[in-house]
Amino acid sequence: MARGLWLISRAVGRLRPLLVQGPTRSFSASAPEQLHVCVVGSGPAGFYTADRMLKGHEGAQVDIIDRLPTPFGLVRSGVAPDHPETKIVVNQFSRVAANGRCSFFGNVTLGRDISLSELRKTYHAVVLAYGAESDRSLGIPGEDLKGIHSAREFVWWYNGHPDMCDLCPDLKNTESAVVLGQGNVALDVARILLRCKAELATTDITDYALDALRGSTIRKVYLVGRRGPVQAACTAKELREILGLKNVRICIKETDLVTTPADEEEMRNSRIQRRVYELLLKAASAHGGNNYNDQKELHFVFFRRPTRFIPAENGSTIGAVQLEKTVLKGDEVTGKQVAVGAGEFEDLKCGLVLKSIGYKSLPVQGLPFDKNRGVVPNLRGRVLSSESEIATVERGLYVVGWLKRGPTGIVATNLHCAEETVASILEDDKKGVLRPPSGSKKHGRTGLLEILEQKNVRFVPFSGWEKIDSMEKMAGEVRNKPREKITTWDGLQKAANE
Repeated sequence: MARGLWLISRAVGRLRPLLVQGPTRSFSASAPEQLHVCVVGSGPAGFYTADRMLKGHEGAQVDIIDRLPTPFGLVRSGVAPDHPETKIVVNQFSRVAANGRCSFFGNVTLGRDISLSELRKTYHAVVLAYGAESDRSLGIPGEDLKGIHSAREFVWWYNGHPDMCDLCPDLKNTESAVVLGQGNVALDVARILLRCKAELATTDITDYALDALRGSTIRKVYLVGRRGPVQAACTAKELREILGLKNVRICIKETDLVTTPADEEEMRNSRIQRRVYELLLKAASAHGGNNYNDQKELHFVFFRRPTRFIPAENGSTIGAVQLEKTVLKGDEVTGKQVAVGAGEFEDLKCGLVLKSIGYKSLPVQGLPFDKNRGVVPNLRGRVLSSESEIATVERGLYVVGWLKRGPTGIVATNLHCAEETVASILEDDKKGVLRPPSGSKKHGRTGLLEILEQKNVRFVPFSGWEKIDSMEKMAGEVRNKPREKITTWDGLQKAANE
């Protein structure tokens, strides 16, 4: 009798989680068939994809892998330290990672620790979201001189990316820095060079970067663009912020602000371009006259393109940038105004150059890749075998984010991009495209763990990141900062294993 009561009690205990959900749930209803999905890359594109997959398919089990021990991609290593409001999105991403059907595998590199072929054999769907971790090249003489860095490298340096903690840009032996480009990233690096260091001290900028900036002798920053103020690639919000920096004089040539009928047409078609132009026009009139009170200077240089880098007297470091004057001409194909050289040259002296001319994605073995555009050929996120008209769809392989569309847009742009790719995955699964033939099986997370164990890969789970996060925040409290980032590979891995 006692044993009978015990068995009934045990059975009721097992059913209790089902009973508390109400009578509408059927005990005979079968659970949704599992869909194993692997997302490569834990930046905004990767996390938005995971979020939409989990919400769109009740049987989806999503694993996110990243080569870094830390998640969140450019939100951590790309967003400027003085833009904390943009980083709030990590709270949403952390909730995604906390979902029982989602797992994070940090410190796992595609192409080194696991191949694309292995992932495709293990998962029903593989979504590549690893972004753009290289830079476009200008391809002009002198590009390898010391003192020339990409904006990505500089951003990673002051944001504590472990690949760039030893960059050590020389900020002490020059008064002038040239930033090639006028997009938001260009404005970011210029602003960091010019902003009051007391204001930066309360952000999550790395301690070594803050020390270097405090000792900086740079007083003038030149933002160089091939086209004019109407075509500047930045947003009004970013521009307004840099124009309002304390103790910084804005320098713009009045002749550069003269518009043509073609410029006026562009501004009629783009509210953003008109607003940017109006802000520059207003800044030029407000900052006219001489430089007083030892102000720093921000020069907007329009209608110029770099043609070569000139070495300093020592022959190994940058001494000046040769610029060619440009004029705008209409492109018959695109209808846009493009810059063409006018054959007039001038030298701009400097001791530091930051190239903000665009990020570049890198291919991995077994991945179709368009080297000219730096993207993976795709149709609404479905990877295609090539760019040709006879291209076929690579079953179970998808792409999202910069790897899908190129390095454009802001953090939120990745949400719509992810929604489109996830819609393609769900559509393909509904059609049965992702299910292997009878008799074979995709093992998903279990298979990934087996592969990593066989290769002795020590991955960092999300709980490891939480240890890093806690340690950084504790160190930041001492200095009145949001966090003090751990910036080395060894330091991150050690913190994750504490």
